Amino acid sequence: MERNVVMIALFAALIAVLGLIPKITLGFVPVPITAQTLGVMLCGTVLGARRGALAVLLFLLLVALGLPLLSGGRGGLGAFASPSAGFLIGWPLGAYVTGWIVERWRGVPLTLAAIVASVIGGIGVIYVFGVIGMAIVLDKSLLEATALVTAFIPGDVLKAAVAGMLTGALAKARPASVLSRAA
Repeated sequence: MERNVVMIALFAALIAVLGLIPKITLGFVPVPITAQTLGVMLCGTVLGARRGALAVLLFLLLVALGLPLLSGGRGGLGAFASPSAGFLIGWPLGAYVTGWIVERWRGVPLTLAAIVASVIGGIGVIYVFGVIGMAIVLDKSLLEATALVTAFIPGDVLKAAVAGMLTGALAKARPASVLSRAA
């Protein structure tokens, strides 16, 4: 139990630290490109479904309380009313789905499972919420909002590959640390 709490807090902190990497803002998309989704993916691939989602929820609670933990020093309830709100709401479910896939897809090497899970949960699931949120906040159609997020796809695929490789490397170095594959 104590180990789970520590790991959840550690991965919430990891998402916060990844927010220190400067955000990239594209002129035509009001949502910044950040490294924090890599943290969300790692929450799922390393911690598993339940613990990964809890780590992201802890992070979002801290943001809602006003801590400036989002990339660019953003925080507070206003972040949940911005064009990024849908992405933030999708993060816990994205981490959960990512972890759920890694936990159950044991027939393939962990690195591959983590990459595929990160693409499905860390990109696919999060984009569903992100597109819906952008469409609502920006008063655009779902098709227009989807067109806006296509600029994120190459970077997010790269993050999914990094999450998979980091998870595989961690499993080789410290197998007991990858809770998503713990017996």
